[in-house]
Formats: sequence, structure tokens, C-alpha cells
Amino acid sequence: MVRLQARPTDADWLAAAARLAARGRPMSRPNPAVGCIIVKDGVVVGRGWTDVGGRPHAEAAALVQAGERARGATAYVTLEPCAHTSPRGPSCADLLVGAKIARVVIGSQDPDPRTAGSGIERLKSAGIETQVLASKEVDASLIGYLTRARYSRPFVTLKLALSLDGCIALANGESQWITGEEARAHVHSRRAMQDAILVGGGTWRADQPRLDVRLPGLENRSPRRIVLTRGVAPDGVTIINQPSQISRFDDLQYLYVEGGAQTAASFLSDDLVDRLEIYRAPIVIGGGKPALGDIGLASLARAHGRWEEVENRQLGSDRFTAYRRTRNEEG
Repeated sequence: MVRLQARPTDADWLAAAARLAARGRPMSRPNPAVGCIIVKDGVVVGRGWTDVGGRPHAEAAALVQAGERARGATAYVTLEPCAHTSPRGPSCADLLVGAKIARVVIGSQDPDPRTAGSGIERLKSAGIETQVLASKEVDASLIGYLTRARYSRPFVTLKLALSLDGCIALANGESQWITGEEARAHVHSRRAMQDAILVGGGTWRADQPRLDVRLPGLENRSPRRIVLTRGVAPDGVTIINQPSQISRFDDLQYLYVEGGAQTAASFLSDDLVDRLEIYRAPIVIGGGKPALGDIGLASLARAHGRWEEVENRQLGSDRFTAYRRTRNEEG
């Protein structure tokens, strides 16, 4: 018996647009990485994502690819089409109207006050059927942009590479290498998705880390380097004196914190970590340097219910696990 595959739903197309959006991160900064797919009669006729430097926008790129086939089609876009014009080009809402799109499905309303609902109203006033459909895939793809809008700071990922007994180095400070090649390559792929990478002053002085991306073809994705210290800024490096100062960087949506123990503890203590990524190697050190310093926890009860596992995979001999900080909309 031949099984007929079900036609993709609106949610499926939005999830696909969210995956497409990842191609724009982080090179789309200061704009969010947005994805757009244009579908007509069940066939993709155009697709696009935010280009380097933020232009062209995803909708503009998808419409160019679709051409005349956009007339009467449905556009699936992860973020509400912009409604404001700029010297860099017309608004995406106007472009969709001009292309005679019949329907637009949006994964997230834009918190930018220049759009914030007016993009949707522009589409509706032109007679375009417009729907906002909640999507966890879309929210995940825009999490840096949405975090900045909500908390006035970038989305923070804390990365830790540990032994089974929770150490990040031998007692003498030796830490290269706790994890294997597969895990280290994965770290570099994660670096390539960040706007900036941060370490503490002690780690900087002791290890002189390059903090770059060393995967073939992704070397140009090396993030901005930041050091948490009260010392003098090294050449090509930005310094901050305390974790809360990450709010100063208006152009950053994604910040990757790599250590050391006190820096990690200070970000956790200030409740600034949104995602925790742990690489655990199958080794026991004993008497080594612990992964974290004091984070000011007063009771075990406060430790529970704060982290939710969202990813788990094997990387060679090492185990990678990621956790999401559970927060309500008010923080």
C-alpha cells in the first residue's frame, strides 16, 4: 500500500522558515535573523533570510526569488514584516502588498516600536489575510532579539567543559584538553553563532585564549571578544567590570560565556544565564579546580525548578547537555 504524505501545515512551514533563518545568524546583526518562505499550491516558489548587515530582509530576498509566482501565494515569515521605510529600502509590508501576496502567516509580532503591530495592520488594510501563529521554533530562532527587547541585554549562553566529578582543570590549572576533538569542534560551531564571546580576566591572563572560530569555511564568523576584568583592555578586546554591564552593548543579541569558574558563578549569581551548555568528559580528576564558585544559593529549594533540559547528544566520548533557564514573561 502506498502511503500518501500529509501536506505540510502552517506550523510546519513556519518551523521550516525558522530553520532557514539560522543561516543569517549572527551576520545579520544588528538586525534579527529572519526567515521567509513563499508557498503557492503547496510548492515553495521563494525563500530568503536576512542578509549580512541586515539587508536585504528575508521577505525582500524571498520575493525576488519568487517573482511573478508570488501573486496569490502564502508568505510564511518568522517575524512581523517591518512597516517603516529607511534609506536602505522600502518596508517589507509594502513589498508584500506590492507583490499581490494573498496570505501572510507570521511567527512572532515585532517588539520594535517602529513596527509593533503596524506591519500587520498594513497587510490587513491591503486585503491580505494575515495570521499570527505561535511557534516554539520561531521563538527559539529569534531568542536573542526577543531577549534584548524584553530584558535590554543579549541572550547569554554559559558553556562549561567538565570532568565527571565537576572539575574544569587540574589543581595546577592544566585544562587542555578535558574534552575530545568532537566536543571541541562543536564548541567552535556554537561560537560561530554568537555575536560575542566572554571570559574572565584570570582565564585571559593564564591561557591567552584565541576565542575564535577555527572550523574550515567559518573563520569569518569569529565573534567579538570581551573580558570581564578590572584591568586594562588588551588590544582588540573589550572589557567590562561586572556582568550587568553587558546591557551596554546595544548591537549584541547573543553572548557566549566560556569561563572561568568565578566568571561563570558571577553570571549565574546575577541570574543572567539563559542557556547552560555542559560538555562532560568521561574522566575523573579528583582534587581539581571546581567548575563554579559560590553563586549565593541560600537553600536547595531555590535550586530546583530553574533549569529545563532541551538538548542531549553524544559527541565522541563526551556528552553534551543543554538546559534552558525557565522564566515567566516578566523575568
